[in-house]
Amino acid sequence: MHTHNFAQQATGGSGGGFTMILMMVGLMAVMYFMMIRPQQKRRREAERMQSELGIGDEVVTIGGLHGVVAGYDDDTVTIEAYDDVLLRFARPAIARVVTKADAPVTDEAVPAGEPVDAVVETPAETKRASMDSKDVVKE
Repeated sequence: MHTHNFAQQATGGSGGGFTMILMMVGLMAVMYFMMIRPQQKRRREAERMQSELGIGDEVVTIGGLHGVVAGYDDDTVTIEAYDDVLLRFARPAIARVVTKADAPVTDEAVPAGEPVDAVVETPAETKRASMDSKDVVKE
């Protein structure tokens, strides 16, 4: 009878070890799908966005600076923050693109076939005009 009790303890001990290993594998799988995989996806999207930057794109840096891309090279992006104020940033410092230069900006639709008598402004000029037209109120 004493050996029978020993056999039950040995079987229960190995089953507990298998359960523990299975729980650890499950925990690692949950961590991968909840933490690691989404972070890799965000990193890939940020790298793609930074590699597709073009002149005239309105961007925001990780520090919150708004500006228009005035030039770029492999590692840096030059941003025009205001009239002739050029700042150079590393590409990873660009947090997001607010407006692409290619995107048409229209206030109202023009019916097909009618001539368009509008002056086309660059995004930098449009941004400057909106910044100049705002009244600053000091309290």
